[in-house]
Amino acid sequence: MDAAPNTGNCFAEQCCCKANASKLNTYDWLFDIPATEQQTAYVEVQFKNTRKGYYVNDSNIPLKKGDIVAVESSPGHDVGIVSLTGKLVLVQMRKNHIREDADIKRVYRIARQNDIDKYNEAKAREHETMIRTRQIAEDLNLAMKIGDVEYQGDGNKAIFYYIADERVDFRQLIKVLAENFKVRIEMKQIGARQEAGRIGGIGPCGRELCCASWMSNFVSVATDAARFQDISMNPQKLAGQCAKLKCCFNYEVDAYVEVHKQLPSRRIFLETQTNTYYHFKTDIFKKEITYSTDKTLAVNLITIPAARAFEVIKLNKNGIKPDSLEPETKTTSAKKHESHDILGDSVSRFDSLKKKKKKRHGPPHGYPAHRNTFQTEQQTSHVGQGHPEKREEKRQFRSDDAHPVND
Repeated sequence: MDAAPNTGNCFAEQCCCKANASKLNTYDWLFDIPATEQQTAYVEVQFKNTRKGYYVNDSNIPLKKGDIVAVESSPGHDVGIVSLTGKLVLVQMRKNHIREDADIKRVYRIARQNDIDKYNEAKAREHETMIRTRQIAEDLNLAMKIGDVEYQGDGNKAIFYYIADERVDFRQLIKVLAENFKVRIEMKQIGARQEAGRIGGIGPCGRELCCASWMSNFVSVATDAARFQDISMNPQKLAGQCAKLKCCFNYEVDAYVEVHKQLPSRRIFLETQTNTYYHFKTDIFKKEITYSTDKTLAVNLITIPAARAFEVIKLNKNGIKPDSLEPETKTTSAKKHESHDILGDSVSRFDSLKKKKKKRHGPPHGYPAHRNTFQTEQQTSHVGQGHPEKREEKRQFRSDDAHPVND
């Protein structure tokens, strides 16, 4: 809890307050109806972490969401932030099984500056107290882990949250803690999921942990939830950051259970004329089942729809063994309609092999020679009597004369 008063700058003081930035926030959808705030004197007050309490405002103090108040405690008083007012408080009290005629503590006043200063001083000692308590528990050889420490607003009481797999006798620990810190000691056991929610983190899905963002009630998760969803039984993939089964296994398990009711049992094996097929795997979304001729290995796998599996099961009950698991397909010969190409060209006229083109050294056939102008150099050697002579002969073809001209 951040001991910062509500400045009143956010819209209707309902959305952006520091007190509302919590997974325990309850949106008051009746905040714009003034009459609802006067229907009850109960208010909801939130403290550090996930601790909440319900108090009666018998002094008719004008309170709104986000106000820091001093409330009754035993002993002394505590400091918290008002998280809900009005008619919805009664709904939350019924949800948490708190009766209106029970002994509900009072709201003393809106917290003064002196109350806030005491609270900040007590809060500054929490981390040091937690480290010291872990050392004391280790010296006493107690199989427990101190997860967090929360001081009361006036500093006269401290709540120690611990985790333990077995029952722990911490009577000696309480005596040692009371002598060291001079406060009243209260021990509260929490689970591994609650500790993970306090620490926070990112899950394998890439999002913030559910226990740290919105989940407040933890339901036990069984391994059957993973089996129904065909999740690999790898302990490293099944466990979350709390070393327990992931809570998200319970989100869609009901839908998978309903689909499994529409599929044959995995224990039923199918018999044909040649082999006996056992269940290998199931595709829930396509409602297809894969069978194998071996109970443990993937041998001669055949995938058939669920409707076909029910047909084979019915045949086996009647003592009939089909030839194959695959459904019988009726082959009907379709009539071929003669078609005539109005263009008279074959469709495969472009599929013929391309003929190799012959290389041509001169101008294309039919192209007149007098259209090109070029020069050729020809070297001729005439051998005389003992004196070789070379003479270059240049021939030039002009566009207006097809006869060669000697220079």
